[in-house]
Amino acid sequence: MITTVDEYLHSVPLSNAVAEQVGPFTLFRSTTVWPYYARPVPGAGVTIKPSDIELVRKRCAELDIPLSFEWVVETCPSLGPAAAAAGLEVVQHPLLVLQRDDFRPATADARCEVLSADEDMVRQSRTVANLAFGESGTAVGQAGPAERDAKAGELSDKMVAGLQDRARRGVSVAVGAFTDDGMVATGTHQPVNTATEIVGVATLPSVRRRGLGAAVTSALVEHAFANGVELVLLSAESDAVAAVYERVGFRRIGHAGAAE
Repeated sequence: MITTVDEYLHSVPLSNAVAEQVGPFTLFRSTTVWPYYARPVPGAGVTIKPSDIELVRKRCAELDIPLSFEWVVETCPSLGPAAAAAGLEVVQHPLLVLQRDDFRPATADARCEVLSADEDMVRQSRTVANLAFGESGTAVGQAGPAERDAKAGELSDKMVAGLQDRARRGVSVAVGAFTDDGMVATGTHQPVNTATEIVGVATLPSVRRRGLGAAVTSALVEHAFANGVELVLLSAESDAVAAVYERVGFRRIGHAGAAE
């Protein structure tokens, strides 16, 4: 299972990046508006050293792109210590998976639907996510529909166009949760063959603790399973956030590592 997850995570950036080998890593050079990262080659079984980190640092400097790494901790346990020794900040997050038979649908007092590539929908969805991640965690916060409407127009046209392109190509499928106040929660899944990753599940801080994140996740899972996916995965920000996904049937299989 964890090998399948690792292989999926190595292939998903290719929808918007060019892969380049740098030492024991694949460096994904972005072709869109957001940066990607380097990952250890799945199944290589190498022990990562600080000198390997420096190879990627040098190449990123040549390309003028950010230095960052993502990996599955259990398949490459040496990367975290090597990155820390090289002066990078290292974090780990719970890594969870869901198969069809374990799925427990969740609902909330909201209408969940798959979003089109319409510019207004894309702007609202991205703005909801930006506001949510600006007040991280699961506690009720300040930002709500008024802030969403005020900030939606501030997104760059290039960012919006990039998100619309991904939606039209089907490499990114977004779901929004709607109440009388409009879109209040959102999330995305990124299918590659028979696996997909759920990313960016976010609820406006002012309406947290109403089951909206679980409902959006459930709608994303339903869409994925209805369209040929057999394995859904995600990484959670914290144990508290992981508990939201466990309500839908996800189970923990390891840890996702990141360093920058």
